[in-house]
Amino acid sequence: MEAPSMLQKRITTASAKALRTAAIALILVSTAWAAPKYKVLHNFNGADGDGPWGGVILDRNRSLYGTTASGGTGGCIGYGCEAVLYSFAGGDDGDGPYGSLILDPSGNLYGTTTAGGNGVYHDGTVFELTPGASGWNESVLFDFDFYDGAVPYAGVIMGKEGDLYGTTASSARGGIVFRLTPGSDGWDESALYTFSCGKYCRHGAGPDAGAILDAFGNLFGTTEGGGAYNGGTVYELYRTSSGWTEKVLHSFHLSQSDGNTPGWGSLFMDSSGSLYGTTVGGGCCGGVVFKLTPESDGRWKETILYNFQSGATGHSPNAGVVMDKSGNLYGTTDYGGDPYCDCGVIYKLSPGHSGKWTYTVLHEFGLGNDGGVPEGNLVMDNKGNLYGGTVLGGTYGGVVFELTP
Repeated sequence: MEAPSMLQKRITTASAKALRTAAIALILVSTAWAAPKYKVLHNFNGADGDGPWGGVILDRNRSLYGTTASGGTGGCIGYGCEAVLYSFAGGDDGDGPYGSLILDPSGNLYGTTTAGGNGVYHDGTVFELTPGASGWNESVLFDFDFYDGAVPYAGVIMGKEGDLYGTTASSARGGIVFRLTPGSDGWDESALYTFSCGKYCRHGAGPDAGAILDAFGNLFGTTEGGGAYNGGTVYELYRTSSGWTEKVLHSFHLSQSDGNTPGWGSLFMDSSGSLYGTTVGGGCCGGVVFKLTPESDGRWKETILYNFQSGATGHSPNAGVVMDKSGNLYGTTDYGGDPYCDCGVIYKLSPGHSGKWTYTVLHEFGLGNDGGVPEGNLVMDNKGNLYGGTVLGGTYGGVVFELTP
């Protein structure tokens, strides 16, 4: 028989090994629980739409709505187009809806098309979809005709008074930020600001992304080009006694120390008024995620939160970011991920100590059934689930997906 001390030592050693084994098992299980869960909600097949460039939006019942740029009878709108709410004929009713939708309190949908309409040059529309007893009815609220704006890639947003705000990528003088105001015989358009590209385009050029509103009714957005260094801008539009005034908050530099060429994704504003966004180019290799913080002297300080690297981790983020309750940021890239596909990723950025952010790839797209090339800003429900769309992969022309981080 072993001495009590030796027996006790062996029991202690065995217990320690058992505890280590149990701990490792718990870690593995918890890791499995924490792994992101990706699910395809709908595969587009062409007949029900093709290419959801604008992503999706959520209503209070967690139903999803979105647009496809083509497919169907010219295009379609609906929850994954499982139920097609409206198919564009490509004529006076509009053609090519690339932007996202919005819902008003009554359940009406608003959006834009990049072409079609009854304007002189058929340069797109702003439309409304209204639910009725026999289905959804489309009304064109405004027809663009090049002189008052053309090619609205982004959707519209609604102000407190029911006005609609949006951007067009071009016009006779340059891109514009516009407002539509409901009147007794239709909607009236006013150009709040025209990016006329004056000398060196210092105020920006090409507002492809949609604008956002703050609590005071000021508008914020980006341009893909122009600015002091011709790498694009972040701008603010605010009201004055003589109208609307534009202020460039940041001009992107065509250098590796800064991002350049903001994409189609709209900005995100946190509760402190700081702005977050992405650029397709610049940084180290393939774009950046940036933050702009307002300072006491009226200037805005840019902080690069992440430099995208070429390769599997993803690069060239055309969409913006969303933030969860813990301050984590989520977004997508057009490229990177699966090396055999280079079809983009879904990523997470987590704030850490001393201003350092941790980058994590949550999903790599492979152009198979899971889709490829995600476009449009992600949206998040109150449980933290993310929803979006891809313009390639799936059955034919992209998918609508859900991801639980």
